[in-house]
Amino acid sequence: MGKLVVLKFGEGSFEQGFAVTLQIGEEHERATTEITGKLPSFPEMPLYYSHWQSSYRQIGNRYRLHADKMQVTNVSMIQDCENTSHILRARFNTWLRAEEFRPLREKWLERLLSTEEVRVILQTENSQLQLLPWHLWDLLERYPKAEIALSSPSYDRIHKPRTLNPLVNILAIVGNSQGIDTQADQALLQQCSNADVSFLVEPQRKELTEQLWGKNWDILFFAGHSSSNKNGESGRIYLNKTDSLTIGELKYALRKAIENGLQLAIFNSCDGLGLARELADLQIPQMIVMREPVPDQVAKEFLKYFLQGFAGGESLYQAVRQARERLQGLEDRFPCATWLPMICQNPAQTPPTWDKLWSTTKPEEKPNLALSTSLSTRRRLTTTLLSSLAITGLVFGVRWLGWLESLEIPIFDQMMRSRPTEALDSRLLVITIDDGDLAIQRQNNESLIGASISEKSLNKVLAKLNQYHPHAIGLDIYRDFPAKQPDLITRLQQTPNLVGVCKGSDSRANITGIKPPPEIPEINLGFSDFIHDPDGVIRRHLLFMNQEPTSLCPATFAFSLQLASLYLRPSGIQPKFTPEGNLQLGKTIFPSLKSRSGGYHEIDANGGQILLNYRSPKQIAQQVKLTQFLASPINPSAIKDKIILIGVTAKGDSQDTWATPYGAPLDEQMPGVLVQAQMISQILSAVQDGRPLLRVWSLWSEVVWIWGWSLLGGVWAWQKLSLPWLALGVSITSGVLYIICFGLLISGAWVPFIPSILSLVATVSLMSVYNSAKKVRVEVPK
Repeated sequence: MGKLVVLKFGEGSFEQGFAVTLQIGEEHERATTEITGKLPSFPEMPLYYSHWQSSYRQIGNRYRLHADKMQVTNVSMIQDCENTSHILRARFNTWLRAEEFRPLREKWLERLLSTEEVRVILQTENSQLQLLPWHLWDLLERYPKAEIALSSPSYDRIHKPRTLNPLVNILAIVGNSQGIDTQADQALLQQCSNADVSFLVEPQRKELTEQLWGKNWDILFFAGHSSSNKNGESGRIYLNKTDSLTIGELKYALRKAIENGLQLAIFNSCDGLGLARELADLQIPQMIVMREPVPDQVAKEFLKYFLQGFAGGESLYQAVRQARERLQGLEDRFPCATWLPMICQNPAQTPPTWDKLWSTTKPEEKPNLALSTSLSTRRRLTTTLLSSLAITGLVFGVRWLGWLESLEIPIFDQMMRSRPTEALDSRLLVITIDDGDLAIQRQNNESLIGASISEKSLNKVLAKLNQYHPHAIGLDIYRDFPAKQPDLITRLQQTPNLVGVCKGSDSRANITGIKPPPEIPEINLGFSDFIHDPDGVIRRHLLFMNQEPTSLCPATFAFSLQLASLYLRPSGIQPKFTPEGNLQLGKTIFPSLKSRSGGYHEIDANGGQILLNYRSPKQIAQQVKLTQFLASPINPSAIKDKIILIGVTAKGDSQDTWATPYGAPLDEQMPGVLVQAQMISQILSAVQDGRPLLRVWSLWSEVVWIWGWSLLGGVWAWQKLSLPWLALGVSITSGVLYIICFGLLISGAWVPFIPSILSLVATVSLMSVYNSAKKVRVEVPK
């Protein structure tokens, strides 16, 4: 049996000194020895720690602190850190050898043998005392089986009896991992024997809370970025790229988890003392945190060594000490790595071993030949068919209610992003107006009132373009005011292949619309309206619509369709409509989306809408800046017989950007003129090149597809494989399903992935439960 040593620090300060009580006793028993003493004043001690802390943090070794870019480590910084660490260690031990503290030191040496396993608990409210490197105390280093932990003077025992789980239940939270590698942490946890690890990767707050409430966890693990405030009273973990939480914001869920038996929290992240202080108030039995920002490599190595020891049978304290000391091999690159891991302990609780976290009592498994003969092939087939039909009906019902849309749309976006980038569309040229072009126009005293291109520059552009005979010119710039220059007025009126834009009104959304350029004939106008989903992403292409009676925009065809039609007109292709109301260009029909199409649930399907089959995430066609176009000679072949688009890509004034499947954040959005280019390219490629349009299957085709995967799940369960093999089979099948859905999307078909995977897994689960229940009934004696 090991020994328990408690060092209690009373009221005091580094300026006045501290009263100290030393208690020594056997584990699980009351202390048999107690002595009081004092540590004298030492006002400079916090300064020594602060100097070391400052030199350590300047190194910047890819800490798990936050996602900011860290500076590059150099030799002088490492040397400075080592120097300050030696000074701190020397001053710290000099203080602990003070005459007033000698009686406690001698009593320690008298009562404890160097061969004993000693658990040392340091109780204090003083955060500066907690920060000091107590593991470097020369007295503690004489005891190779001793390890120190921090504790608050106020604590309480959790009185609710703990129910052992069949395996060690580990909730592993993988937070924001920008700039660090948390994959190694996940792999190490998965290798633990007799453990059931549940991973939450960059979870939302609600998801984390529900997990903490929903299961009896033994270990809570966090990897990612974290930090503590300056006084160390509270900490913060970063769940994902946008959300972070303090322990107080998870207080009720964590308290419930502790009441249900949570024994250990491991924060393999930076600066964890603030986290530990808040968790201690919830009476968690024990924690492992890092005292300072921890380099990524050090965090991974510590976890590896700790799990090897703890899951291999070592006590918690011994596993931490051994793992901490093994980090010394990294200190040539990561100085003071052995200083970082710390234990925080509730003194009322006894640290468990790995084997005591889970129940080793398992029901005796007896072979049962009756099970294999109780179900005939016909009965099993019937059960599988009925189960798959029931699951298919349930999944399709859930999908019909729209509950799967939030899952299907992101998968659709992921597949869109994963597709290979196509070549530039040589039929288009985009003249862009960026921030530099706006600045140059202003420097030239050109008026930009109401527009992003001056009348002078616009007139020059149109004059230069007309020299080289493009098929169509698209002015993707709102000009709801008359031109002033006579030359520009004439050019706008007499350029037959020039298409202008206007914006339709929407009384339901209180959108008044935007008038077209008054000089451009109505026959050459197209609406610029985009249809975006509730998350702001453009996934649909609006080809035509009926404008409201009060709309300021008279155009019924989209800007993109007008330009594509001008390009196709010399080939004798004109827009027309099928009896079903679908647009037709040549032999190509553009089937309009319905309110329930693919993964969509009750969308506004007014007008002629199709799915937008993007060609490329970035550059769709050749681009040239406005200033460059006006100042440089032009290759006639770059313009002749092409569609020329003029639009804004500036990120300052006149910003016109949109979220797409390739990116929703502002800096990843696509300029509106390039979205128009994607739409024009989609129309031309479908008509001239046979490039597939994105389509969805009919309702019954989707039902049969989902049912087929549900049947496959029933076949897997029919094999009565062990759980690991069954999980492997389902995982491989799910991967094959994803590849098939991805291949179909590339060929132009958006087919259900999420409903199919749900039906597969649900049928496997249902049939496995049924088989288990049947087995139990057969084994029970009649």
